[in-house]
Amino acid sequence: MENETTVEDFLLLGFSTNPNIHLLLFFVFLILYLLTMLGNLLIIITVKGDSSLHSPMYYFLSNMSFVDLCYPSVTTPNMLVNFLTNRKNISYNGCMSQIFFFHFFSCVEVFILTVMAFDRYVAICKPLHYTTIMNKRVCNLLIFACWVGGVVHSTAQVLSMMTLPFCGPYEIDHFFCDIPPLLTLACTDTFVIGALIISNSGLISVVCFLILIISYTLILLAVRRRSAEGKRKALSTCGAHLTVVTTFFGPCVFIYLRPATTLPLDKLVSVFYAVITPLLNPMIYTLRNAEVKIAMKKLVSRRISAGHKLAP
Repeated sequence: MENETTVEDFLLLGFSTNPNIHLLLFFVFLILYLLTMLGNLLIIITVKGDSSLHSPMYYFLSNMSFVDLCYPSVTTPNMLVNFLTNRKNISYNGCMSQIFFFHFFSCVEVFILTVMAFDRYVAICKPLHYTTIMNKRVCNLLIFACWVGGVVHSTAQVLSMMTLPFCGPYEIDHFFCDIPPLLTLACTDTFVIGALIISNSGLISVVCFLILIISYTLILLAVRRRSAEGKRKALSTCGAHLTVVTTFFGPCVFIYLRPATTLPLDKLVSVFYAVITPLLNPMIYTLRNAEVKIAMKKLVSRRISAGHKLAP
């Protein structure tokens, strides 16, 4: 076993050592981050400000948009700072905090996506009982369960990592602190810890994935008996949701549901689900959802009218 010392900080190797590339990446990721903030804030404001969107589906959507505000904020600001500095250190406590909140918000998003699939199942397969089943109390309890589940999951992940001794050099071959690259720095056998972490993430992913598959299978069977317009509306809503599920679950499965090893493709895949997916979600839901687009146009019109009234 290598000499174990107290870890004060880690060095994030990031993407490249070329400062010119760093400057280019800084502006690219800054623009992506600002667009993500703007898009998700717009959905939250639209859902809150339009009474026609005060339904369970849009309540869950606004919660997911809030998660998509927080999720990239765990890693992107620190990454942007590192692009402009020579020393890309992160403290041990900062690293553990980043792991906690990153897995917390990602787990909450997985649960909300699952709840949204259940909501669509009830709306399409049991329309007469929808308002009774998906009442305000049930919706609040489901969202509360999503957040509590995220805390439990991320706490287990971080506690597992905090039990590991680390040996130098303390260089993380990534642009943020995450479990797979950090496991490679441990100066002990990580097989058991890695198995527990995979089991934790795997159980959540498998259960949620099964619920999603069952929900959409039942939905597809139900819409066969609908009119052409009914099929179009149901499939449009579900299609947007399935697109989000695919873009989020695919990269997460690639990173976390395999033995604890690091691959050259990991950084690119991590960029996709940590930075790109939170940006795509509001675009997918607005482009494929007529109600949201109409509500946004009404919101913009009201703002313009209010501005004209205030003008001298």
